[in-house]
Amino acid sequence: MSALHAQTLQQKRHLIISTLLNEPSLISALLKGVSDNPRLAADAHLSAKCQLLEAACRDLHAADMADILESLPEDARQALWQLVPVERRGQILVEAADNIRESLTDGMSDKALLRAIEPLDLDDQAWLARFLSRDLTGRLLTTLKPRQRADLLNIIRNDVDGVARVMDFNFITVRGDIRLGVVQRFLRRKGKIPAGTDKLFVTDDKNTLLGELMLTDILLHNPEQQVSEVMNRDPVTFQLEDKGEDAASAFERYNLISAAVTGAGQQLIGRIAIEDIIDLVNQKNENNIRNMGGVSQEEDVFAPVTKAVRNRCAWLALNLCTAFVASRVIGLFENTIAHLVALATLMPIVAGIGGNTGNQTITMIVRALALRQVEPGNFSFLFLRELGVALINGILWGGMMGGITWLMYHDLAMGGVMMLAMILNLLLAAFMGVMIPLIMTKLKRDPAVGSSVLITAMTDTGGFFIFLGLATLFLLH
Repeated sequence: MSALHAQTLQQKRHLIISTLLNEPSLISALLKGVSDNPRLAADAHLSAKCQLLEAACRDLHAADMADILESLPEDARQALWQLVPVERRGQILVEAADNIRESLTDGMSDKALLRAIEPLDLDDQAWLARFLSRDLTGRLLTTLKPRQRADLLNIIRNDVDGVARVMDFNFITVRGDIRLGVVQRFLRRKGKIPAGTDKLFVTDDKNTLLGELMLTDILLHNPEQQVSEVMNRDPVTFQLEDKGEDAASAFERYNLISAAVTGAGQQLIGRIAIEDIIDLVNQKNENNIRNMGGVSQEEDVFAPVTKAVRNRCAWLALNLCTAFVASRVIGLFENTIAHLVALATLMPIVAGIGGNTGNQTITMIVRALALRQVEPGNFSFLFLRELGVALINGILWGGMMGGITWLMYHDLAMGGVMMLAMILNLLLAAFMGVMIPLIMTKLKRDPAVGSSVLITAMTDTGGFFIFLGLATLFLLH
């Protein structure tokens, strides 16, 4: 994207958003519809503003429109949606986030939804079909040709996290028994190739994948050579049952731009392009960020307060429970704290450094799990390594903090307790930082979701118990 294009896009974005937010009367008028709206027809000012918005939206890419819609409160979003022609709505729905898509389609009739979806490519129709009612999906299927209907059902029936989610049907096939010169003439007559195409797929008359032919091979080899002589006979392919994350890892590892998706007997079904993998990774990262913060994937920044409260209640309840447990642990040592008030100022240090160590360990283990670096053979090494790191850090920083405590309170025993508590809490943090992700993986839960909450609860509770317990043993008696 050039700097000029980015500047123009930003200007249009600002114009659309500011116009809607500064004109409540325009929003209320647009919510009643654009065609045959007497209020818009009678009010010259509102009519001019409406035309200004239509002009600003006309040339925007579907992804840019989806981004603008996501940046608007609900009423303004619905008002702008009224200005989008039906034939453009389908592509915008494909680009929109799940929560925004639901918001936009709630007010559309079944007929309007079908009109919006029909012009889309088959892979985009399949993606949106996951969010349609069974009746509406059936009506969409009746508009398709038999082969397209079978392909769409193939995608819908497969796991939402599988490669079918990112598969498309925009690819070119050739036979292996023709010359490269024939392929060149075929491509020239065709006039265009699908976006993200770096190769053609070589199939037989039964649509069985035989190999792949790179575009560079078509250009650089002798036109008289046959396709079968230069094609790659052992390409990287995926099955419909494969996970999307596995496909993303393979694209990164093998520097792929596109790859074939095959079914039983190596029958070519579709392909995955790098642009779809990027979308998948970006959405996965966004979902992980939301999950780690305890925010629902469906939550919209402009959602009503009641919906936001409902979405966040579960995580807040869990945090409240863990905080209550930690407070009860402190309550067990009320007598110790009453006699040694200085302990109250030192407790947060022990808990805080333990939580930081635990989160560092969890980050490394979750990353290793994602990259499949954790195997039964190297588990003990990883476990002992993290404990060793925690022990050295505990001795180093615990010793330093113990010395500072001694200097501050002129109490050598208190400094020793501080040092020992930090060492033990860092060891606890490292132990739990390894075990929590592994246990969650064993239970088939995403280790990135909720691990930070659990490790914080463990290190807070454990840190308070260790520190105050040691203080009771060595400082009161």
